[in-house]
Amino acid sequence: MWSFLKPRTGNLRFWQVGLLVVVFAFWHVMTQPGLLPNFMFENDRQAAFFFGQPLKVFARIWAWFVTDADIYKHLWVTLVETILAFGIGAVGGLLAGLWLALSPMASAILEPYIKALNSMPRIILAPIFAVWFGLGIASKVALGVTLVFFIVFFNVYQGVKEVSPVVLANARMLGASQRQLLRHVYLPSATSWVFSSLHTSVGLAFVGAVVGEYLGSSQGVGYLILQAEGTFDINTVMAGILVLTGFALVLDGGVGRIERRLMKWQPKSGETEKL
Repeated sequence: MWSFLKPRTGNLRFWQVGLLVVVFAFWHVMTQPGLLPNFMFENDRQAAFFFGQPLKVFARIWAWFVTDADIYKHLWVTLVETILAFGIGAVGGLLAGLWLALSPMASAILEPYIKALNSMPRIILAPIFAVWFGLGIASKVALGVTLVFFIVFFNVYQGVKEVSPVVLANARMLGASQRQLLRHVYLPSATSWVFSSLHTSVGLAFVGAVVGEYLGSSQGVGYLILQAEGTFDINTVMAGILVLTGFALVLDGGVGRIERRLMKWQPKSGETEKL
């Protein structure tokens, strides 16, 4: 009955781009002097001061990448920090989740400690990591790892725990070894949980890198944003946010491509509904 509400692949991209254009157009119009009601701001230029102006934001991005071409070294540092944090945290969470899910004794012993570490606001560890590892890349990577690790860990742990007992019993009856169970039963069961956590972890890896750069660094996109905030340059701040968002989407798209290749066996939602 509601099939007419489902987007078609032919016009889906059009609506997505159209919505983005509308958002930026609204942003542009509402930050132009003389267009906002007086009760919202004391004068006409305060909207642009607080929210920036999209044309100036895009001009800043153009200068970063084309005219001045001075963002590449900063962007490279932030991307290296993010990718290392994402990779180390994801692999560590995957291995730890598998180990504890398949080791009831270790899981029972370590459970309260893992919950305590997960409940800790890990952003407060940034100054400690700066003392331990210095103000270089290592401290930013360490903070990012703590943010990524637990999301992947809990998803893998839950995915392995939710393996159907009937499937396990049948596999054991067919003579499957523990290694075969891990490869053909546990890992496929946890794969969808893993990729769900990875999509969330991409943004958190960037958070770890940028927060670390805020607290102490001489390079990185977070450093550029911090310098702009110190001079109340909201347009540069917004430009930095858009650049980080764009590269986070690129990294998330890469994760999505890997997911589609590894999850070919899983039926799509449309195919499931037809069945």
